[in-house]
Amino acid sequence: MNHEGAPEDAAESAGESPAPAPPAVETPAAATPAGAPLRACGNCGAPMHGPFCYACGQPEKGMIRHLASVMADVADTIFNVDSRIFRSILPLYFRPGYLTNEYFAGRRTRYVTPFRLFFFLCVISFFAIQLSLNFDDINFVGEGNNAGIEHAQTKAEVETRLQAGLQGLATARAAAGNRAKVAAKLDKAESELRHKAEQRLAWLAWSEKKDAAIAAGKAPPPEPDEGNDSDEVGVLQFDGVPWDPVAHPIAVDWLPAFANVKLNAMAQHAKENIAAAKKHPADALARLFSVLPQALFVLMPLFAILLKVAYIFKRRLYMEHLMVALHSHAFIFLSLLLVVLVHLAVGWSGNHATWATPVLTLVRAAVWTWIPVYLFLMAKRVYKQGWFMTTFKFCLVGFCYIMLLSFGIAGAAIASLAIA
Repeated sequence: MNHEGAPEDAAESAGESPAPAPPAVETPAAATPAGAPLRACGNCGAPMHGPFCYACGQPEKGMIRHLASVMADVADTIFNVDSRIFRSILPLYFRPGYLTNEYFAGRRTRYVTPFRLFFFLCVISFFAIQLSLNFDDINFVGEGNNAGIEHAQTKAEVETRLQAGLQGLATARAAAGNRAKVAAKLDKAESELRHKAEQRLAWLAWSEKKDAAIAAGKAPPPEPDEGNDSDEVGVLQFDGVPWDPVAHPIAVDWLPAFANVKLNAMAQHAKENIAAAKKHPADALARLFSVLPQALFVLMPLFAILLKVAYIFKRRLYMEHLMVALHSHAFIFLSLLLVVLVHLAVGWSGNHATWATPVLTLVRAAVWTWIPVYLFLMAKRVYKQGWFMTTFKFCLVGFCYIMLLSFGIAGAAIASLAIA
C-alpha cells in the first residue's frame, strides 16, 4: 500500500491546508571543500570560510600580526593605491568629466573613489611643491637685510653694521655656489643694503645740522627721505591704535575673558612671527604651505555650494556637485604636480641638454593652458548645457571661487602667523 500521500490526505480531510515543506538551506559548511580544516571565529566560534565571519561579520585579520602587513593595510585605507589608481589618473587628466559621469552611472568599483583621489593628489602635489621650492635661496636674500642699519646712531656704527651685512651676503654667496638666480638676488640685496647705509648716513648728517641750526636759532634744514624700512611698518593695530599686550590689548566686549586672552596670545605670536619673517622669509613661506591644504579642504565644499546654486535648475543633489568639486580639485592638484616636474626638467635641461629647453618650456605652457580648458569642458560634459550657458556659468563660478580662494589664502597666511 502506498502511504506517501497519507499526511497530506489527513490534513485535507481535517479541512486544513498541508504545511509547506521547509526549504533546503545550504549551510556554509556545504560550500567548504571536503577535508579542508575549518578555523573558528574568535568572536562567536562559527567556522570561518573566508576573510570575514559569515555569522557575526568580524574580520579574520586583527592588529596582532606583522607590522609590514598592518602598514600595507593603512596605506591602502588612506591612499587606496592599487591598479585602480592607473585606471583613474589617465582619464582624470585627459578626459574631462569622464570619471564624474562614470561615478554617476554607477561604475565606481573600477576607479579610485573621488575623495581618496583628491586626498592622495593633494598630499603628493604639495609635497612636491615644497621640495621644489628652494627656501634657502629665499633666506640668502635676507641675510644682508638683518644688519639693522636703520637703528645705527653714529657714522661708525653705520659702517660697522654695513660690513656685517656684507659679510652675511658673502657667506650666503659662498653657500649658494654657482647658481645664477641666487647670485642675481644677492647682488640686488647688496645694492639695497648699500643704499640703506647711504640713507642712514644722510639722515645722521641732517640730524647734526638740525641740532646746530637749533642751537644757532636758525630754521632746521628739510629732513631727508630715509625710506620705509622702519620696523613700525605693518605694526598690529586694534581700534586704530597700535596693539600692546598691556597698554592696549584686544578686548572684545561680547567675548568671554578666555577668548580675549587667546586673541592677545595669538596677536603676540603673530607679532613675533612677523619680525622673524623679515629675517627669514622662507620660514614664513614654509608655514603658509603647511596650512594651505587645510584651507583647500574647507574651500572645496564651498565650491560645491557654488555649483549647486549655479545649476539649481538641473535638480541635482548636493553630493553630485561635491563629486564634481572633488574630481576638479584632484585634476588641479595633478596639474600642479606636472608643472613642478616639467619645471624641474626645464632647470635640468638648461645645464645638461639645452636643445630640450624650448620643448619643455612649451610643454609647461601647455600644462598651464590645459587647466582652464579642462575645467570648462568638464562643466560642459557633466551638466550638459549649451555653450553660452556653460561659458556664462563657468565665468561666474570661476570669479566667485577666485574670490573665495583669495580669502582662503589670506586666512591661511594669518593662521600661519598667529597659530603655526
